[in-house]
Amino acid sequence: MERHYGWVIVAAGAVITCLAMGAMFALPVYLQPIAEETGWTRAGISGAMTVGFIVMGIAGFIWGTLTDRIGARPVVLIAAVMLGLGLFIASRATDLLVFQLAYGGLVGASGGAFFAPLIATTLGWFDKHRSLAVSLVSVGGGIAPMTITPLATVLIATYGWRSAMMMTAIAAAVLIIPAAFLIRRAPAALAEAPSPGSDVAPAEPRPINMGAIFRTPQFFILAGVFFLCCAAHSGPIFHTVSYAMLCGVSALGAATIYSVEGFAGLFGRVIFGVLADRIGVKRVIVVGLAMQAIGIYCYIYVSDLQHFYMLAVVLGLVYGGVMPLYSVLARDYFGPNVMGTVLGGITMTSSIGMAFGPVGGGWLFDTFGDYHWLYVTSAAVGIAAAALALAFPPKTTKETPADALPA
Repeated sequence: MERHYGWVIVAAGAVITCLAMGAMFALPVYLQPIAEETGWTRAGISGAMTVGFIVMGIAGFIWGTLTDRIGARPVVLIAAVMLGLGLFIASRATDLLVFQLAYGGLVGASGGAFFAPLIATTLGWFDKHRSLAVSLVSVGGGIAPMTITPLATVLIATYGWRSAMMMTAIAAAVLIIPAAFLIRRAPAALAEAPSPGSDVAPAEPRPINMGAIFRTPQFFILAGVFFLCCAAHSGPIFHTVSYAMLCGVSALGAATIYSVEGFAGLFGRVIFGVLADRIGVKRVIVVGLAMQAIGIYCYIYVSDLQHFYMLAVVLGLVYGGVMPLYSVLARDYFGPNVMGTVLGGITMTSSIGMAFGPVGGGWLFDTFGDYHWLYVTSAAVGIAAAALALAFPPKTTKETPADALPA
């Protein structure tokens, strides 16, 4: 029975991720009502999200390292309180700086405490189906925009943005805290079990501390691929609505492209997770990154909504499916004892990669007057990610001793 408890961890992780990421990333629907009531600039309000991304990346590394020492449950409990407190203070703020510190600082710091700790714990509970398990935990983040964001919109229309944010703060904390008590460390024997379907060579010797992790080539390749992957798709994700509108698509139609990508990403997580368990995570990541680059490049040839939808399905499936698999690769390389630190480190690099896309895409548009070079450049970065992923050390097959061969 204890062996199957991992699926309870998966369910709790998906719920927690949905609530936490949904509460944090709902800020865009608050933007207009906050600006209208307070007179704050949209740039100032949006700056809270920018601060949040930066803080989340740095905090994710700290939370991950802490998870290796004390476990995921206390980390998630502390983060749930910080999330609720940050949203509550932001909902009461009458000064923009206070709002930015509360939302970007407290909420952003709490956001970094969910991915690495939950995924690290989930990985420890599975020797088989690891890829599928972590993909299902990440489904929570994919469902969040389809559930929490619309709910926040309804609450804002009914009660105003301050009450809506305050209710979200209370509900998130009240629901995440009991779910966190379901999280517990995996038994040592199960956590140490190798992945039978792994297609990469583990780091030898297995690192036991932060310094040893940072001396391995596996960490730098893994962090580099994650960085390039996010740098490749963040610009197209951020600017595609604007590009579609420039092509003559209505604002409402252009906005639905994101919904199609998000919905496709749910299926991508499951499909890629199952494939990785069957044929190896490295193979799936390399193929997925190549498909992502090709899909991004194809944007320069589309101009109508139907074709935007088709590409949204492809890209949603691919990057939604690939993203959770980096953690499985990390587990195969480094083992369970330093998973929080490793995942925190690579998540921090991915956040930096995500930050390059929107600003880089804006600069390319301002410089050349269109989005052509954004997609060309992003596709090139995507190809670089796939090429670097080929450098993951493959699994070697040891020769069977002669005396062990059957007669």
